[in-house]
Amino acid sequence: MTLSSPVEKSFRLKASHYVWLALFVFVLFLPGRATLPPLDRDEARYMQATSQMIESHNYIDVRFQDKPRYLQPAGIYWLEAIAVKAAKATGMVKGKAAWAYRIPSLLAAVGSVLLTVWIGSILFDSYIGLLAGLFLAVSVLLTGEGRMATIDTNLLFAVLLAQSSLARAWMARLTTEKLSVSVAIIYWGAIGCGLMLKGPVMLIPTLLPPIILAWVKKDRSWWKHLHPKWGWILMLLIVIPWCAAIWVISDGKFFTDAVGTNLLSKVASGKESHGAPPGLYLGIFLITFWPGSLFTAWALPYIWRERKSESVCFLLCWIIPHWIVFELVKTKLPHYVLPTYPAIAILTSMALWNISKTWDGPTSRWGRWLLRIYMVLWVAVGLLLAVGGIIYAYYMTGTWFWAAMLGAAAALILIGYAVVCILKYNMQRASLVSIGAAIVIYLELFVILIPGLSSEWLSGKIAETVNLLKPCENSIVASASYSEPSLVFLVGKETKLINAEKTAQFLKDNQSCGLGLVDQRDEKKFMQSIDNEGLTVKEIGRIHGLNYSNGKQLSLGLFEVIQ
Repeated sequence: MTLSSPVEKSFRLKASHYVWLALFVFVLFLPGRATLPPLDRDEARYMQATSQMIESHNYIDVRFQDKPRYLQPAGIYWLEAIAVKAAKATGMVKGKAAWAYRIPSLLAAVGSVLLTVWIGSILFDSYIGLLAGLFLAVSVLLTGEGRMATIDTNLLFAVLLAQSSLARAWMARLTTEKLSVSVAIIYWGAIGCGLMLKGPVMLIPTLLPPIILAWVKKDRSWWKHLHPKWGWILMLLIVIPWCAAIWVISDGKFFTDAVGTNLLSKVASGKESHGAPPGLYLGIFLITFWPGSLFTAWALPYIWRERKSESVCFLLCWIIPHWIVFELVKTKLPHYVLPTYPAIAILTSMALWNISKTWDGPTSRWGRWLLRIYMVLWVAVGLLLAVGGIIYAYYMTGTWFWAAMLGAAAALILIGYAVVCILKYNMQRASLVSIGAAIVIYLELFVILIPGLSSEWLSGKIAETVNLLKPCENSIVASASYSEPSLVFLVGKETKLINAEKTAQFLKDNQSCGLGLVDQRDEKKFMQSIDNEGLTVKEIGRIHGLNYSNGKQLSLGLFEVIQ
């Protein structure tokens, strides 16, 4: 059997299999969702903007405090608002519960794994699709992104919806199958939804692959299955209503900010200290796709050998253009290449199932040595993931989490066994064992360590202190030394993120109910400003903690004016 012809399906997953898989992935991504506090800085901004959208009933003009948030369309905020309202309707949410804002990412993570399995089944076999779905589910990048109330897991789901239709159209060219018009509706509808999530970025993983495929294979006949004559109209119908509304409300400023200031500036320069040279994504792939990264490295020569086959060519035309574009973009964040990971997982799984039955990894001496070096680094990443959280928890709390240590020991044993399997060239078993090790590590982190650290998160400690000591029900906090968005989310929309001098001025204007939050390093300047304003203040509380966003230890005093 060759890969240039349609792959014979030896096994096909039934609907019941997908249901059980969905339940498994749901349970895998559930731990940590409620105990993980709002993460600075992006997630907290999304949460706060969504909270303000719900409070104001303004579902067009997205804002963080009193400033427009013109970075991307409103799609993600709508999804989070629906999730929060549904959670509140059930009576499960009181106040601002971070987990409710993360529901869309949870569902998108589950859906993305299922779609990866489905696409793998379309292109190859359900066994390959299933292993690919597991690789994606336990990858470090999706494990992190899937637990945050941000865009990228939802964008991944939209991309995979479009790619599933693209894969069906591509494989249909090898048969006489006539595809239902629903395939085209899903393709163009998914692109429209993706545009509402992240704007033109959605076009890179969904329109570049068919263009590259048509150029590589000199064949555009399969494109008719997706009905491009009217499909683009469906895509625009999803996007235009909101675009017209925000154009009117913002007087066009949304588009100059979102496209000109945000999108194009990221291409030309490293925005928000996230600049990096080309090659970063390749360099961090070992970590972000762990544990699958080692098996991808092992499979690369085989994948290249099969590059002309229909299914492999499709996946390479999905991965390579997207990867090159974002390696060239100056601003780099790990999740920018997340839409390529399902395709990488499928290619890796294809090699592991060894369709040709003739592949044992790199054959040259230097190739095998490179793989061994990569394996050492892979083990080091596993060691860091298994024990790093335990060491950090001890640093923060002075307590050893013995249950987590048992989990780490189990994970390290599994990683060691996976290495033994690799050295014996039993790659299938090694991949399954490494997936098991990743699951154990994530349970250790999200079931034991993170709940144990929840009381140490600085914004949460500040919110608890303010709620306990505030002089008025509607007291407003002016923070001179700690300006993380999570503080706004937990303490209130009116929270002031200002400097020491302006904090003193704020207290002068709000003597009865105002509170000032000042780190000990800024207290001298703050007190001088207080004296200049002719005020006397007293410290009513002090909060110690680590601002993990910049690594600074803070000792924050909470001050009120003495009447």
